[in-house]
Amino acid sequence: MNYIILPTYNERTNIDLLIDEIFSLLPEINILVVDDNSPDGTAVVVEELMKKFQNLSLLKRPIKNGLGGAYITGFKKLLIDPEVENIFMMDADFSHSPKYLPQMIAEAENHGLVIGSRYIKGGGIAKWELWRKILSAGGNAYVRIILGRNIHDWTGGFNCIKAEFLRKVDLDKIDLSGYAFIMGIKYFLVKAGANVKEIPIIFEARRGGESKLSHHIISEGIIAPWKIIF
Repeated sequence: MNYIILPTYNERTNIDLLIDEIFSLLPEINILVVDDNSPDGTAVVVEELMKKFQNLSLLKRPIKNGLGGAYITGFKKLLIDPEVENIFMMDADFSHSPKYLPQMIAEAENHGLVIGSRYIKGGGIAKWELWRKILSAGGNAYVRIILGRNIHDWTGGFNCIKAEFLRKVDLDKIDLSGYAFIMGIKYFLVKAGANVKEIPIIFEARRGGESKLSHHIISEGIIAPWKIIF
């Protein structure tokens, strides 16, 4: 059984279109939306969609408490079910195109962690400002020096994780949010024995809503690789 976790905060303009597109491509896949009490009513939209899609579920959190917390809450809920084989991490703003999902599922047959990578041949970023491209590329180069060159895209949030390796990770010890959580979960999955496969993706600009990038996320990303190691 394959599950996609979609963490949301104010994604009303995107979530219905994204869910429709995913199910059109992969009717048998399961989607869990983890919503942080979005003021724009994202959860209400999902609840309406649940009447149409029986493979869609919603987990509400009472407050906005970070990307890492949303994923950990979702992971814990899904890992209770022994039939869950693969869990996807995926943004809800169309920056991660659903078209890559079938390839990632295929690669998950032989790999514990499949990464949709912007920083291997064939990958890239579309429609980003130059400063964001420099920040992202520089940040990944910095993390690779500290955490290892076996992964090219440490901060990319489009990932497929084999549940058997995720069960070996102590999620309660990962006190990280944002991009820092993403690099942390990859590091601990590799430590747990997951072999890695990166496939090239084009990372798109979000279609609607506002970016969640903040000074806190950037500063945490600088400290996080050292925190992860020590």
